[in-house]
Amino acid sequence: QVHLVESGGGLVQTGGSLRLSCAASGRTFSNYAMGWFRREPGKERAFVSAINWNGGSTSYADSVKGRFTISRDNAKNTVYLQMNSLKSEDTAVYYCAAGRGPRMADGFDSWGQGAQVTVSS
Repeated sequence: QVHLVESGGGLVQTGGSLRLSCAASGRTFSNYAMGWFRREPGKERAFVSAINWNGGSTSYADSVKGRFTISRDNAKNTVYLQMNSLKSEDTAVYYCAAGRGPRMADGFDSWGQGAQVTVSS
């Protein structure tokens, strides 16, 4: 079991930027993929982005491609989601996820409590 704590959420205007952070503990962080998911109001949780164990590979949902960037600092056991050009549609609770293995394709098995991101128009 891994413990994940998100931070960096808040209120931002359309077109603005925000960076989410996720601090992990309870697992050898550098051995596992990490990801970000979100749940928009009235919808189920959906995939946003993922990164493999060493940061060499990343993946993004089409809705955020070109605007969001996922990164990780294994020395700090932290994964980040830089969100630029934010839209009202990005308003959601964002969840950090820990992978089952080193590859993104291995899936995810642990989740943080979530961080609220609200984009005002």
